[in-house]
Amino acid sequence: MRSAARTTGSQRPRAEGLARRRAAFGLAMLMAWSALGVPIGARAAGPELAIFSVQRDEEGLSIDYAVNFELPRGAEEALNKAVPLYFVAEAEVFRDRWYWRDKRVASASRVWRIVYQPLTANYRVTFGGLSQSYPNRAEAFAVIRRGASWKVAEASQIEEGSRHYVEFSFRLDTSLLPRPMQIGIASQTDWALSVERTQRFD
Repeated sequence: MRSAARTTGSQRPRAEGLARRRAAFGLAMLMAWSALGVPIGARAAGPELAIFSVQRDEEGLSIDYAVNFELPRGAEEALNKAVPLYFVAEAEVFRDRWYWRDKRVASASRVWRIVYQPLTANYRVTFGGLSQSYPNRAEAFAVIRRGASWKVAEASQIEEGSRHYVEFSFRLDTSLLPRPMQIGIASQTDWALSVERTQRFD
């Protein structure tokens, strides 16, 4: 009986120590995610449009958007290994036609390239032929996630008296990855990141 009591007593400190280590590990992970600017629980959710609005004026049609997302595991591993990733935003403007398929009257697209530079521990984002380095991932992706006053159609392309709508999409474009990496990626959930929105406007 005394032997059994000693065994039970020795197991209790071990269990308590294990619980403390697990708690410390969990706290460290939370602090790491917080330092990266990642909301807790964000990895469980897919990408979402936090902001999306359409504005029409005398100069044409423009949109504002903000996409909340976290990198899928495969994409994050590739980025950490200095593989460039490409993100694409596309907008198409359609006019309703009751007698035929709706007519596409305008389209626009944006492409960002982001790559991690291990020697400087910076992230370089290229957009429209211009490149900018950022000291951390949060600042680099802040540029990619948002768009303000993005003009997607000229005023002359919008017909008065007709009904129109915008189809918007934002995605991680695996077709622009180095060719050897493209094999089989399209069907992998570790690389799936896309969000879409359709909205009518006056």
